[in-house]
Amino acid sequence: MKFGVVVFPGSNCDRDMQDALQYDLGQEVIMLWHKDTDLSMFSSGDCIVLPGGFSYGDYLRCGAIARFSPIMQSVIRFAGEGGKVLGVCNGFQILCESHLLPGALLRNANQQFISKNVYLRGEGDQGKPLMVPIAHGEGRYYADEKTLDELEANGQVIYRYADAHGVVNEAGNPNGSLRNIAGIRNKEGNVFGMMPHPERACSEALGNTDGKLILHALFIDKKQPSVRKQARLVNI
Repeated sequence: MKFGVVVFPGSNCDRDMQDALQYDLGQEVIMLWHKDTDLSMFSSGDCIVLPGGFSYGDYLRCGAIARFSPIMQSVIRFAGEGGKVLGVCNGFQILCESHLLPGALLRNANQQFISKNVYLRGEGDQGKPLMVPIAHGEGRYYADEKTLDELEANGQVIYRYADAHGVVNEAGNPNGSLRNIAGIRNKEGNVFGMMPHPERACSEALGNTDGKLILHALFIDKKQPSVRKQARLVNI
């Protein structure tokens, strides 16, 4: 599988993502500049990644300017043709601004930037929760009740914040996200967004490889295991 990692002015997690995908997961990676428009080297089985950071300095709303970068029109077409797209942190914000995913990311409930490890629970999972870092000031997922209900009904919520025991509750919610939502996908199942950083939890040297399991489950394993399957892998 081939990954294209987009670099926006202000991105600061692009090389983290490249390193995790290329060296920890053994995948081919092509770095893409925000002014690039040609994605013809990627097929529908490949994935374009919008990494974390502060694209365009996060002026206006986070991701609001990046949404108009030349490459985003190509990314939108790529997704529309069935290509896979992943947005992490600022990338998630850009996906929402581009209407590739519903909802918005608002200022954290405590009005402060948060950088720490959190626990995630995949939908329907009863196994060990995943520990993944977050680093954001505007990560509080918001959508109207109708949209939230649709996300639930369609199985589009892929991860929720939980406590260390895997219980989805207020204590495990670091930013006030509605319904503890940490990550979602589109109805078609080829566009994914999440605020936690799986690329920062892919190396034994960092003492945590839970993020490696997330990336494998979503994109790399040929059988595309469900989140429930991925949770069982954690317990091996």
